[in-house]
Amino acid sequence: MEDHEETLEGEYKEGAAFYQAGEGGREGTPSLLERGWFGLGRNVFFLGLTSYFNDLSSEMIYPLLPLFLTEVLGAGALLLGLLEGLAELVNSLLKLLSGWWSDRLRRSKGLVAAGYSVSAAARTSLALVTAPWQALGAWVLNRLGKGVRTSPRDALIAASCPDGARGRAFGFHRAMDHLGALSGAAASSILLALALDVRAVFAWAALPAGISLLALMLGVRESAAKGGARGMGSGACAADPPLREEKSVLSRDFKFLLAAVFLFTLGNSSDAFLLLRARHAGLSPVLLPAIWGVFHVVKAVVSVPGGALSDRWGRKKTILLGWGIYVLTYGGFALAGGAGWVWLLFPFYGLYYLVEPVEKALVADLCDPGARGRAYGLYNFAVSVTILPASLLMGWWWGVLGPRRAFLPGAGLALFASLLLLGVREGCREGRRE
Repeated sequence: MEDHEETLEGEYKEGAAFYQAGEGGREGTPSLLERGWFGLGRNVFFLGLTSYFNDLSSEMIYPLLPLFLTEVLGAGALLLGLLEGLAELVNSLLKLLSGWWSDRLRRSKGLVAAGYSVSAAARTSLALVTAPWQALGAWVLNRLGKGVRTSPRDALIAASCPDGARGRAFGFHRAMDHLGALSGAAASSILLALALDVRAVFAWAALPAGISLLALMLGVRESAAKGGARGMGSGACAADPPLREEKSVLSRDFKFLLAAVFLFTLGNSSDAFLLLRARHAGLSPVLLPAIWGVFHVVKAVVSVPGGALSDRWGRKKTILLGWGIYVLTYGGFALAGGAGWVWLLFPFYGLYYLVEPVEKALVADLCDPGARGRAYGLYNFAVSVTILPASLLMGWWWGVLGPRRAFLPGAGLALFASLLLLGVREGCREGRRE
C-alpha cells in the first residue's frame, strides 16, 4: 500500500512540474494536477460539476419528451422513433469528427464549451416550440452538441491527471453524470407536483444549464498535455521511443479494445427491456420507478470505486469483472421467475457500470497524448453506433425466443467480447507496478 501511494505521489509531482514549466501553468498559478477538491485536479473537478448540472437540466426534460410530443404537439410514435434515431446518428458521427478536430487544434476547451452551449440552447428552446418538426430539430441539435463535446472532454480529462489517478478521475466524472440524472428526474417530478405544465418545466431547465456553462468557463483551464509530454501519462514507459500518432490510434491493442467494445455493446440493448422484463416477472407498475431509482443510485455509487480499483488492479481485470457481472445479470433475467428476483438483479446489474470510467481510462493508456482526441472519437463512435442495432436485435430476440431467453444472446456476445479483450496488452503499466 505504502509503495503504491509513494508511486502515485511521484506521478502527481512529475505532472505538476510539467504544467508549471509549460503553458498549462504559470509561476504562482496552481497546477491542473494539484490535488484539491476531493483529491482531484482542478479540471477533473470542474468538468464533473459541469456534467452534473448539464445532466440535471437534460433529465428534467427527457422523461417528459414523449408526453410532450404526443399529447402537447400531437405527434405520432413514428416521429418519436425518428427523433431518437436521427439524434443518435448525428451524435455518433460528431463524436468521431470532434475527436479528430481537437487533435488538429491541440485544444479541447473551446469544442467542449461549444458543445455544452449548443445543447443547453437547443434543449431549453423546447419550451417555445409549437410544431413537431421544431421539436425534432431542437432535439437533434441537442445531440449534435453532445457529439461535439464528448470526445474532446474525455481527452481533456485524460490530460488533466496522471496515470495513477486516471481511473478515479473518469469514475468521478461518471458519478457526477449519474447524480445529475437522479437530481434532474427528481426536480422534474417536484415541479410537476407544484402544478407547473411541461413547458414551464422545460423553461426551468435553463437554470442548471446556465450553471453548467459557468462551471466550465470559469473553472476549467486548457491543458497543455496534448502536445505529447510523455511524462504526463500516455501509458508508456519513459524509455519507450515516441510513437507516431497514426500508430498510437491504430495500434494492435487499441484495435482489440475497439473490437471487444463493439461486440459487447452490440449485445447491450436499451435498459428499457430490463424494465419490460421486470413487468413480465410480476413487478407492479407503481414499483417500476422505484426499482429504476435504486438502479441509478448503484450506478452513481460504483463509478469512483470502479475507476480507483482499475488504478490499483489494472484496467483489463476490472473491465472483465464488470462484463462478468453483466453476463451473470443477463443470465439471471433469463432464469428469474418472480418479482423478488428482480429486486436482486437490478442493483446487481448496477455494479456492471463500474466499467464505464475504466474503459475510457484504458483508451488513454493505449494512445499517445497527441492522438487522444481521435482515439476517444473512435471509441465513442463504436459505443454509440451500436445503440440502434442492439435494440433492434433485442426486440427481434424478444419476439422469437420469448422474454426470458431473449437475454441469452446478449450474455453470449459479452462472453465473446471478454475473449477479445484478453488480447489487449496493458504494456508497461503492469510492469511499473511490479
